[in-house]
Amino acid sequence: MELDNDKLDAAALAILSLTLHDGRRVWKGIDWAITDRLYDKGLIENPAGRAKSLVLTEEGLAEAEAVLAGMFGKT
Repeated sequence: MELDNDKLDAAALAILSLTLHDGRRVWKGIDWAITDRLYDKGLIENPAGRAKSLVLTEEGLAEAEAVLAGMFGKT
């Protein structure tokens, strides 16, 4: 599958803007409220801890692939 990088870049920028603070600063990571919701939905394993990475569940991986293709695949 070929992806539309312009759509991906726009989505990433929009997600970064959710962490906006101190004028134009944004956090490099995803907002904790989002990871909490993904965990509650069973799409990622428990995000609490010191690791800077997250682990997708099988359902989460399937959902991520479907959304990626549906929203960002080139047509």
